[in-house]
Amino acid sequence: MTLVLDDPTVCAVFEWAPAVSALKEAYAGAPDSDRFPSRRVARGDHGWLRSLSGVPNGEALMGLKVIAASPVNRRVSYLIPLFDQRSAELVALLDGHSITGFRTAATTAMAADLLATPGRLTVAVIGSGFEARNHLRALAAVRDLADIRVFSPREESRKSFAEDLADLGVPIQPVDSAKEAVAGAGVVLCAARSRDESPTLLGAWLEPGMTVLSIGSTLPEQREVDEAVIERADLLVADMVEEVLDETGDLLAARKAGIDAAAMTISLADLVGGRSPGRESADQILVYKSVGSAIQDLAVAEMCARAAEAGGLGARLPLQITPIEK
Repeated sequence: MTLVLDDPTVCAVFEWAPAVSALKEAYAGAPDSDRFPSRRVARGDHGWLRSLSGVPNGEALMGLKVIAASPVNRRVSYLIPLFDQRSAELVALLDGHSITGFRTAATTAMAADLLATPGRLTVAVIGSGFEARNHLRALAAVRDLADIRVFSPREESRKSFAEDLADLGVPIQPVDSAKEAVAGAGVVLCAARSRDESPTLLGAWLEPGMTVLSIGSTLPEQREVDEAVIERADLLVADMVEEVLDETGDLLAARKAGIDAAAMTISLADLVGGRSPGRESADQILVYKSVGSAIQDLAVAEMCARAAEAGGLGARLPLQITPIEK
C-alpha cells in the first residue's frame, strides 16, 4: 500500500548528508530535457497549478512535484507522488513543503563543496530567514566552517539567526551591512531579496577566490545580485541553464547590460558528472545560480520515503491506486 508522509514526518527523517549524497547520484546521470522537462504552470480565475516532473536514470522512483496556489487567500499546497518506473505503482505520497526548502539547500551545499576553495570556509550570509538557516546547516554538513558573518536589515533577526544556529559550534557574528559581511569571505550566500527587488550583493565587493551562491531570484521581476557580479564571474554554474539565463531577473539585467553570461555558463549536472571543470585556480570568482528543478525534489523525496519506510514511520493509504493494463 502507498506510503504517505506528512510534513512533520518528512522533517523527522530528513538528514543533510544523505540528501547531498542522493543529489550527487542523481546529477551524475547527465539528466536531460526528456527526463526532466521544464516546469509547467496552469492559471485559472482563482488559482494556479505548477508541476515539475521527472524520470531519473536507473531504478530511482519517477514522479513530480505539484504546487497548488490560491493567491487571493495566500495559501499554497505542495504534493509529491512517487512511482515505480517498472510497475507504475504509486509508491509514496509526500507533503512537499519542507522538501522544497531542504532540496534547495542540499543542492546548493553540493555545488559549494565542488566550487569553493579547499579548506575551512568563512561564510558571509545575506539574509537570516528560513532559506538562510537551511543553507547554513547544509553547508556545515559538507564542509568545515571557520567563521560566519550574517547581515539582514533587522538587528533582532540577525541576533536570532546567530542564536538558533549556535549548535553548529561555529562563531557567528551579526554585522551591520552586507558589505561588511562579504569582506574576506570565501563563500557568499545570498538568501534574501530586498523588498524593492534591488540587488543585495554588489560585484564591487567581490574578492578573488570567492564563491557566490545565489538562490533567491528565480523570476524575471526578482533581483538578488547586480550586473557586476555576473560580469566579474569567471564561471556561472546553473542548475537549470535555460531557466537561469532566460527567466531570472539577475541574468536578464546582465544581458541588457551587454554581458554574455551564456558564454561562461555550465550546468550543475556537467559539474557534478565531471563533464565540465569547476574551479581551475584559487583566485577565480565563481557563481552558482539556482531556480530549482524536479531532479532535486525527487532525489530528496525518495531519500525521505526510504528512510521513513525503514524506520516504520508514515501512514499507508487505506486503498490501492492500482495500475491498469493498457
